[in-house]
Amino acid sequence: MNLYQSVLKPLLFRMDAETAHHLGMTAISKGWVKGRRVEGAGLKRTLFGVDFPNPVGLAAGFDKNALALDRWKDFGFGFVEVGTITRHAQPGNPRPRLFRLPDQKALINRMGFNNDGADAIAKRIEAAQPGIPLGINLGKSKVTELEDAAEDYAYSYKLLKEMGDYFVVNVSSPNTPGLRELQDKDHLVKIFWRLREIDSRKPLFVKIAPDLTEEAVDDIASVVEDFGLTGVIATNTTIQRSMLPSDPGQQGGLSGAPVRDLSNQMLRWIRERVSAETVVIGVGGITSAEHAIEKLQNGADLVQVYSGWVYGGPEWPAEIAEGIRDAKLPTKTSQGE
Repeated sequence: MNLYQSVLKPLLFRMDAETAHHLGMTAISKGWVKGRRVEGAGLKRTLFGVDFPNPVGLAAGFDKNALALDRWKDFGFGFVEVGTITRHAQPGNPRPRLFRLPDQKALINRMGFNNDGADAIAKRIEAAQPGIPLGINLGKSKVTELEDAAEDYAYSYKLLKEMGDYFVVNVSSPNTPGLRELQDKDHLVKIFWRLREIDSRKPLFVKIAPDLTEEAVDDIASVVEDFGLTGVIATNTTIQRSMLPSDPGQQGGLSGAPVRDLSNQMLRWIRERVSAETVVIGVGGITSAEHAIEKLQNGADLVQVYSGWVYGGPEWPAEIAEGIRDAKLPTKTSQGE
């Protein structure tokens, strides 16, 4: 058993989950803790004109405020996604708002897009040197009405558009009132129309929930095709609790191992409905290299992790990447945007 599993993890898990997260982010940003890098010919991907040293990324939500952008490559990540970033700085929901379910290797969060706002985070990103591809995840400010969502996203996108390798429209968090309504086709069309007006070249993704109907997935796939979106991130957290042995009684999005099957189903549905050129990033329920491989075999081109890393420790992302390398899976390479 390594130092993290035997000493650090038990100490961190005695703390409130969000306090432990902030302590971990401080240690990472200052370089006090590191994992190891993983690269190699069997891991490289070139997608939408971007070179990924390996297909394992850090999902949005971990480095919300771009505090440790220079550090993630040292943990074996092949790319990182910051955010969710909103136009207006906002504190998020009241604490406590992050909860562990250790027996299920799961988390429940109702953070509510707490972040420093697009203007402040833009300055950090501009000063950073990540050394790996950077995705920027954009959300709607809580104070912004749904009918004004397109302009809210547009403000952040216009400010940040030269700083990221790809951008994600997050309309699937369950923790901002009404946000998931933006997954409806009419809302999505308005948002992506506005963003394409600002810049028609930048790679754009939409991040979807694992709780959608097949009909809703059909609508999202049509928006992806109509606007020539680069891809889809499948999926965000779930509001379902049926996969747990009992309801823990905490509202918010469930992530980690219990969401795996639901997320994989959504991954397969979206892969079946979009073109072969559309890039799909699989996220949700990865707790081992086998689970990451499963997503790639189900049609994902890249994968992202979050909850599994909380339980796995600093070297865990490198272990996932090494498992993918050893599996020697066929890969899709696309040079175009």
